[in-house]
Amino acid sequence: MNAFQRNESKETLFTFISAGDDPPKGDFPVQKKSPKLCGSNYPLSIAFIVVNEFCERFSYYGMRAVLTLYFLSFFHWDENLSTAVYHAFSALCYFTPVIGAIMADSWLGKYKTIIYLSVVYVVGHLIKSVGAIPSLGNQVVHVILSMVGLFLIALGTGGIKPCVSAFGGDQFEEEHTSERSKFFSIFYLSINAGSLISTFVTPVLRGDVKCFGEDCYALAFGVPAALMGLALGE
Repeated sequence: MNAFQRNESKETLFTFISAGDDPPKGDFPVQKKSPKLCGSNYPLSIAFIVVNEFCERFSYYGMRAVLTLYFLSFFHWDENLSTAVYHAFSALCYFTPVIGAIMADSWLGKYKTIIYLSVVYVVGHLIKSVGAIPSLGNQVVHVILSMVGLFLIALGTGGIKPCVSAFGGDQFEEEHTSERSKFFSIFYLSINAGSLISTFVTPVLRGDVKCFGEDCYALAFGVPAALMGLALGE
């Protein structure tokens, strides 16, 4: 068989379909649409995303609302050291989104990045809560547990930050631009609502509830940990 005959035999492998013919059914699988919320054009998954974000923001801002007082009254640090550690933690929370974005775009994808770093987030909150129990070890143990917890919290909250809103927008079909726009409005409302409520609630838990004979920082950190666990469960 010469070269022309070999090329001709390859060409016979292709099937030409005229404009009026139906394409083979097996070549174009139909995508299954996601369930809708109450018969609307809103995907059911966005309800969980909004609740998740409310809980996550409650946990972060609730913990941060009493963090400086925790350094001052529990560790007995001076104001300069307490302020420096507080701002270092806040700066780290705004740096770790770079890590989360790299993980999502180059390695795991948005969904797995959110799940894995949320687990890290919850573990950080739990370690931070345990570190606030006065009867557990000496001050060195408390400081080590608290710093480890804060580092994991910073990695978790920053790592999921660039992924959650984008993942929510991905749930909508291309033609539902109006619904997508309204979703982002509700999404950012849940962020601000969680932040506002936690700023009032967490200091009350610390000051009005007594445990171990003093202000209950373990409870003030434990409630945000529980909320973040609920967010992960969602």
